[in-house]
Amino acid sequence: MTEHKEQEQQDPIPVTASDTADQPEDPLSVPEEDLDEEPSLEPEEPEPDFTPTLETVIEAVLFASDEPIKAIKLTDIAEAGTVKQVRRCVRDLNSKYRRGGFSFRIEKIAGGYQMMTLPVFNPWLSKLLKVRSDSKLSPAALETLALVAYKQPIIRADIEAVRGVASGEVLRNLMYKGLVKIVGRAEVLGRPMQYGTTKKFLEVFGLNSLKDLPNVEELKNPQA
Repeated sequence: MTEHKEQEQQDPIPVTASDTADQPEDPLSVPEEDLDEEPSLEPEEPEPDFTPTLETVIEAVLFASDEPIKAIKLTDIAEAGTVKQVRRCVRDLNSKYRRGGFSFRIEKIAGGYQMMTLPVFNPWLSKLLKVRSDSKLSPAALETLALVAYKQPIIRADIEAVRGVASGEVLRNLMYKGLVKIVGRAEVLGRPMQYGTTKKFLEVFGLNSLKDLPNVEELKNPQA
């Protein structure tokens, strides 16, 4: 989903004294009793049978797309409806988002439709973009990180033996990015430092634990 580029006017909502009596000063604060509760990702009840409609198909396609999609293309993807019906669906979806206080809208961009966040969220999205930029890795860094991930705990000498080049600077950069950390010292001459991956490594690569790393055999190129 892309950042909204134009400010959207919103009607002010009247607030009474009773509405604000127990409100915390910070609108983003979380009740203390909820801080230690981890939300469950499992639904409490089985999902009911769901039949896609033209509107929900358009919503799903636009949600997944990182570029504008023209109305005629949406009809081709959905294999249903007309351009006029697509435009009506977009209008109805935006009305639903506005009534529900959603953080995004469907906007007309370069002749197509695209989901975009409202400008009020730009400060937080800017932080996200910075994190993504900081997490970009060079081929050398990816190679080193893979060795650490699969062989941890591992010492620098063993990394350099595999790569054939000095890896001190690469390791320092990985540590700076928060992907690698020192996990101990090896019980060998000189007791060199051992390296391992961090929690941020799991987050960046979408892993729940190191057990979710692909099997090394699966990564090998198939034999011709």
